Amino acid sequence: MLLLHCPLLLLLLPLSSRMQKLPTRDEELFQMQIRDKAFFHDSSVIPDGAEISSYLFRDTPKRYFFVVEEDNTPLAVTVTPCDAPLEWKLSVQELPEEASGEGSGEPEPLEQQKQQITNEEGTELFSYKGNDVEYFVSSSSPSGLYQLDLLSTEKDTHFKVYATTTPESDQPYPELPYDPRIDVTSLGRTTVTLAWKPSPTASLLKQPIQYCIVINKEHNFKSLCAVEAKLSSDDAFMMAPKPGLDFSPFDFAHFGFPSDSNAGKERGFLKSPSKFGRQTSSKPRVDLHKVCIGNKNIFTVSDLKPDTQYYFDMFAVNTNTNLSTAYVGTFARTKEEAKQKTVELKDGKVTDVFIKRKGAKFLRFAPVSSHQKVTFSVHSCLDAVQIQVRRDGKLLLSQNVEGVRQFQLRGKAKAKYLIRLKGNKKGASMLKILATTRPNKQLFPSLPEDTRIKAFDKLRTCSSVTVAWLGTQERNKFCIYKKEVDDNYNEEQKKREQNQCLGPDTRKKSEKVLCKYFHSQNIQKAVTTETIRGLQSGKSYLLDVYVIGHGGHSVKYQSKLVKTRKFC
Repeated sequence: MLLLHCPLLLLLLPLSSRMQKLPTRDEELFQMQIRDKAFFHDSSVIPDGAEISSYLFRDTPKRYFFVVEEDNTPLAVTVTPCDAPLEWKLSVQELPEEASGEGSGEPEPLEQQKQQITNEEGTELFSYKGNDVEYFVSSSSPSGLYQLDLLSTEKDTHFKVYATTTPESDQPYPELPYDPRIDVTSLGRTTVTLAWKPSPTASLLKQPIQYCIVINKEHNFKSLCAVEAKLSSDDAFMMAPKPGLDFSPFDFAHFGFPSDSNAGKERGFLKSPSKFGRQTSSKPRVDLHKVCIGNKNIFTVSDLKPDTQYYFDMFAVNTNTNLSTAYVGTFARTKEEAKQKTVELKDGKVTDVFIKRKGAKFLRFAPVSSHQKVTFSVHSCLDAVQIQVRRDGKLLLSQNVEGVRQFQLRGKAKAKYLIRLKGNKKGASMLKILATTRPNKQLFPSLPEDTRIKAFDKLRTCSSVTVAWLGTQERNKFCIYKKEVDDNYNEEQKKREQNQCLGPDTRKKSEKVLCKYFHSQNIQKAVTTETIRGLQSGKSYLLDVYVIGHGGHSVKYQSKLVKTRKFC
């Protein structure tokens, strides 16, 4: 239980009356006060099992206390920044002695306790700097006086703190599913349909959970606290850079209240001055919307603008505790009304193509010289895509493509080819395509029909596994890589890593096992085996085989999950 001893509480209350002031203040007096270290010794007490909300002035530290009276006590502390990144640390020191050394039973004087608490340096348990919701969790914490120090160096900001000594039974925050992402299942000119997996807190623990969606055009939010601060703020929204080019939509340095030089003089979030009297920069207000939809796990956002990028965040809210957990936000651009653009293919050059879910792309190939044949090589990185080829309006080819496929068509003088690539219903598609009139121009390596990796269960040991895969009649270079994964690694996670277009250059050097050349003129005997040694007993590994063609392009076989024996 989090308690504060009575003498310590009496000592801290006078300080509380001096520190807990409204943001409006005499600036000269305030600067004089914060130079006094005694004012850093804040009187705030963290209760057990309740979330508290508070406020930090820029460059003014704040300290909270709580007492753990017994050793081996579970402890969980959660800090939620709202408007700006925080620096915070958790430390512990021994409790002040309640009796004198002579055993008289009389409590120590208050001044002596104050000196003991203020001067002693506690043992640091955890520290963090950033704007993520961060946790400290321990299954066995020592007794002592715990101190939570917080600092905002960027600007004045709100934050929340939750601490409990019964984290297993409390579970105030909704639990996220194993896949906490928001999926964009449908995209229109003015609508976006979102879907997400339900929180186990609702589906398994049967606690009342409602979902709240936040939509805006600027960036994603990491907590509902940040959203609510933005909705209640009278200040202009920050001008966030767009995602891409050295920017992650989760990488904010400034959002919330403005951190200009006048921040200490005017607390706009407490005042409501007229819009004509405010002396602020003319930044556009944020177009931010929040809607709570009950316990549904699919929702269509409507009334959006065409060809506009929106950011979507989802929060699971426990209606019993009113505490929330953020899903991994996403963003999407609504469809435009303009006609589909056609991409020009150059002879012998590989072109990368991205297709949205259920979308389509059009490509055009116009050879500059007469030709007898034209070859189209397609490498589908993820799931199957459909390819259609028309020559001067006549349909020549319509096929579904998985992996690497090559199509050779009869040529015609001054012919123009229109290629239509259509994605699938499961998700977005990525592929590489090569069009050429030169029959020997083949950049992609040839593949067998079966690109699975076979593992021999009887040959497993505590430190090695033996695998085999098929090759072709063409001599190619094969490289095999391994990566240790958790025991709960499943097929769904493996599927996310099945991008066949990612080559060995994206892997760590430590994951490389070996590379070798292999082929067989007898296609029935085009099989090779390899024993991977130096593994740890009872561990799971994900194995990948890459085949590298003469042009340097690589194709990945289907990943294989293996596990060494635990006992030998």
